[in-house]
Amino acid sequence: MSTKEIIRANWNYPTAIKVGAGRIRELPDLCLSLGMKNALLITDPGLAPLPIVQQAVVSCQSAGLGCAVFSNIKGNPTEQNVADGVHAYRAGNFDGVIAFGGGSALDAAKAVALMVGQNRPLWDFEDVGDNYLRVNVAGMALVVAVPTTAGTGSEVGRASVITDDQAHVKRIIFHARMLPAAVILDPELTVGLPPRLTAATGMDALSHNLEAYCSPFYHPMASGIALEGIRLVKEWLPAAVQDGRNLDARLQMLVASSMGATAFQRGLGAMHALAHPLGALYDAHHGTLNAILMPYVLQANRAAIDERITSLARYLDLPQPSFSAFLDWVLALREKIGIPPALAAIGIDDAQAELIARMAVVDGSAATNPIQFSESNYAGILRNAVAGLL
Repeated sequence: MSTKEIIRANWNYPTAIKVGAGRIRELPDLCLSLGMKNALLITDPGLAPLPIVQQAVVSCQSAGLGCAVFSNIKGNPTEQNVADGVHAYRAGNFDGVIAFGGGSALDAAKAVALMVGQNRPLWDFEDVGDNYLRVNVAGMALVVAVPTTAGTGSEVGRASVITDDQAHVKRIIFHARMLPAAVILDPELTVGLPPRLTAATGMDALSHNLEAYCSPFYHPMASGIALEGIRLVKEWLPAAVQDGRNLDARLQMLVASSMGATAFQRGLGAMHALAHPLGALYDAHHGTLNAILMPYVLQANRAAIDERITSLARYLDLPQPSFSAFLDWVLALREKIGIPPALAAIGIDDAQAELIARMAVVDGSAATNPIQFSESNYAGILRNAVAGLL
C-alpha cells in the first residue's frame, strides 16, 4: 500500500493515531482538543535545536497553546532525567506533555507524565507484581506522542524503559494509562534520520515484531499484528535506508514500529533480555544491540520455533521457506543495511558475560522467550554474539 492511499488515515487502535505526511501541523489543535493549555514538549538534546522542534513550538504558540522545551535526556534515559523533567513540568505550571523524538525521548516523556502527580519514587512503579496499583492515576498528565524514528514504537506503549544508574540496570515503568492519548505518525519528521540510525531503529521494530511473534503467550491478535509488521519491515526497511526521502518507506516503517510495540503485549524474549543489561552497562544503542543479537538468539531458540519460523518464511514469500531461509534473510538484510555482524564491532567484549547473563535471566523479557534459558545459556549466546560465531 502506498502512502498516497493512506495519506490522511485516522486510526483508533491502540489509541487515537493521525497518520500521514504533514499531519504535524495538527499538533496544536490535537493538544487543545485534549484540554491542554500549556504543554511541555520533551525531546532529546540533539533534536531540540532543529527546525522540526522549533516549528512545532511556534505552531503551538501561534494557536494559543503555551509550549516550552525540555531536552535534558540521555540516549538511555535515567531516573535523574525523569526527575529533572518533573521539576521543569511543575516549575512551568504545565498541564500536558508532548513526547517528541525517538524512543528515549518518548520513554522519558511518558515517565515524566506519570511522575508529575506521584509522591512515591520512580522505582516504586517498576513493572513487578501489582506495583501499578500504587499509581495516583488522577495526578498523571496526558501525553501526545510524535515519533521521529521508526523503531521503539513507544508512542503506542504503556511503559517506559529507564536506566537505574545506581544498580546499572534498565527498569520497566508500567501503567496502562501511560499509553499516550494521541499519536501523530508523520513520515516527514523522519526524513532527516541518517541511514545508520534508520537501519538500527528499523531492526528494533523488526525485533519487537519477531519476538512477539515467537512468544509462547496466547494472544492471536498480537501474533497477527506481528506477522504483518515483519512483512512491512522486509518490504520497506531497505528502501528507507537507501533513500531517506522516500515517504512511502518512511511511513510504512513508522507503521511497522507502532505494530511491533502493539504486538509485544504478547511478550518479548532473549534479544531484549540481553539488550537491556548491555545497554545499561555499555550505554549502547538499543536498536543496534537487538539487530546484532538477533541471529544468535534465533539460532539458540531454533528447537522451539522452527515450525513457526517456517510459517513466517512462507508468509514472507521467501524461496524454499524454512528456518534456514529466514535466518539467511535476516543475515542478508543486516549486511545490506550496514548492521555490524558482531558485538565486538561496537566495542563490547565478553568480560562481563556472567554478570550480563545473570541480569538477562531476571529481565522481564526473558519470561516470554520460547525457551527458558539458564545463565549458562545466556552467557553462551553473548559470547557467540561478541565473536560472531553463528
